[in-house]
Amino acid sequence: VVNGKVCKNPMMARPEDFFFSGLDKPGNTSNPLGSMVTAVNVQNISGLNTLGISLARIDFAPWGLNPPHIHPRATEILVVLEGCLYVGFVTSNPENRLFTKKLYKGDVFVFPQGLIHFQQNVGKEGAVAIAGLSSQNPGVITIANAVFGAKPPVSDDLLAKAFQVDKK
Repeated sequence: VVNGKVCKNPMMARPEDFFFSGLDKPGNTSNPLGSMVTAVNVQNISGLNTLGISLARIDFAPWGLNPPHIHPRATEILVVLEGCLYVGFVTSNPENRLFTKKLYKGDVFVFPQGLIHFQQNVGKEGAVAIAGLSSQNPGVITIANAVFGAKPPVSDDLLAKAFQVDKK
């Protein structure tokens, strides 16, 4: 078992174990964030198990956002296929340095493993990007969901103190 996936006997492997169809289809961006990530990883291509790679298509509505998140097990390299994206990442404590760039079609940007990063469409048209990740199972932790959507919830008092805001 590797990354929670059982290694298949190579004699039992089939072409379907190494195949995914549908990355040419735009993701549905009709949601509050205006973005959709279509992941292609070991969850949907079992042949990726142990190979250390995966990818994703990210579709953006105008001003759509792939919100601040991390990949605990992967570095990400992103290429813009269509549109214009404002992207960035924040280094770790104590510097918390912000690195940002405006990307256009054909531009590439790297997000180091474990660092908070984001992408936002800053154009009036939709945008599309492809991300390569250095793990077959990169994981994703969306910061707002993790902090404000934990089950059971993180206490309001703790969050108010951590973010130095009023509880309301």
